[in-house]
Amino acid sequence: MSGSPVEVREESAEAEARPGRWLALAVLVLAVLLVAVDATVLGLATPFLSEDLGPSGTQLLWIGDIYSFVIAGLLVSMGGLGDRIGRKKLLLGGSVAFGAVSALTAYAQSAEMMIGARALLGVAGATLMPSTLALIRNLFQDPRERSLAVGIWGATASAGTAVGPVLGGFLLEHFWWGSVFLINLPVMVLLVIVGTKLLPESRDPAPGPWDLPSVLLSLVGMIGVVYAVKEAAVYGVRGDIAATGMVGVLALGWFVRRQLTLPAPLLDMRLFRHRGFSGAVLADLFTVLGLSGLVFFLSQYLQLVQGRDPLEAGLAELPTAAGAVLAGLLAGRAARRFSVRAVVSGGLAAIGLALAALLWLRTDTGYPLLGAVLLVVGVGAGLAFTVTADVILSTVPKNQAGAASAVSETAYELGAALGIAVLGSIVTGAYRGFTPPVGVPGPAAERADDSIGGAVEAAAALPSETGTALLATAKDAFVDGLRIAAGVGAGVLLATAVAAWFLLRRQRLDG
Repeated sequence: MSGSPVEVREESAEAEARPGRWLALAVLVLAVLLVAVDATVLGLATPFLSEDLGPSGTQLLWIGDIYSFVIAGLLVSMGGLGDRIGRKKLLLGGSVAFGAVSALTAYAQSAEMMIGARALLGVAGATLMPSTLALIRNLFQDPRERSLAVGIWGATASAGTAVGPVLGGFLLEHFWWGSVFLINLPVMVLLVIVGTKLLPESRDPAPGPWDLPSVLLSLVGMIGVVYAVKEAAVYGVRGDIAATGMVGVLALGWFVRRQLTLPAPLLDMRLFRHRGFSGAVLADLFTVLGLSGLVFFLSQYLQLVQGRDPLEAGLAELPTAAGAVLAGLLAGRAARRFSVRAVVSGGLAAIGLALAALLWLRTDTGYPLLGAVLLVVGVGAGLAFTVTADVILSTVPKNQAGAASAVSETAYELGAALGIAVLGSIVTGAYRGFTPPVGVPGPAAERADDSIGGAVEAAAALPSETGTALLATAKDAFVDGLRIAAGVGAGVLLATAVAAWFLLRRQRLDG
């Protein structure tokens, strides 16, 4: 039986676009590069932000994770919107907005303005990642080609984590910190110009309306839950924090119930009945949770504890990206030769063991240990994330590719927000417990207690001997916190590896 005229037209458009699918993929990975570079340069710019904008420790965490909060709350909604209005249209419109808000971020005049700009950047960023994966699902019908395309997609994201620190380090040594956000603009311009010509449009042929109450429930629920976890980790469970978390849980529960009753839901909850889909989503969530908090503080460790300049710190993080690029390109082939669960579980276990090695971290730890840890983390992440993305795309119909991709990205961003909140709060909590050396004035001690960046500034204003003692004590406290967070992260990754082994049983990639 033939499809509807709309479906026939969509299939014909896709068939015509197939000869140019690899060029179209090159455009899509530009968007991935845009987001990855933006995420990684923030860590390098943090010490400079601290000096210029003077954020408190809590504000510094908000600058780091507000982007993830907002994007996690909107990804599902934007994935559904792309299925309805067209993924190309959403991608190109979001790219323009992302570039414009990047310029606003670059010229932020206060910590509050920076937090607000990063929130707006999250709104724009929520349009990009689901659109790229959904378009890959529609561009590449052959399973092996799709695995390679997803590998390139993931490898580009990893390459962005390398390009970001190196390029950001160069810019920070020659320009002011806002320049690291302005590098998004030329990429955005290129993406829009080339994407307009090369990308085929695709959408759900019978999507139904975009349900605004579901959008609001998703946003309120995600932000409420993540905010409550973050604040509870810092301040303990207070009445207002518990109430915010409860509002978030109720909103998410209402969201799920609403999706089950709508004839055209924003997110088809039946996707979660597929064990492979659910297992891949949970693996992504807990993997990023175990990694992100440490990644956020690694640049501060390299610069503020070990005294590396920004470019050197960026170059020091290259092994992670190199390992992830190589593993991502080989992951699909490895999963077909061995098994999905062996590759995913093996990758996660490798990350967990690498994080466990950081239990021996000290202020003067040599680079060979750090480089080896970063390389193993990159290889493990490249294997796990590439295969889980392929599993998620291959288990859903093409017309739901946007929503499914959004679920995958939501797990990633939610894990990042929770990781920065929980593991970041562990680092902050352990750091703030240190006792300053005798002779440090009260104001300097208070500033040093707020953050490691504050300690560096306070020590610079003190007499040489007193400043050196304060800085040494602060560095030791910061590294103590990193070791605790590394242990927690290792436990999360190893437990996730075991869970993935069972949840992904008998899961195979097509082809």
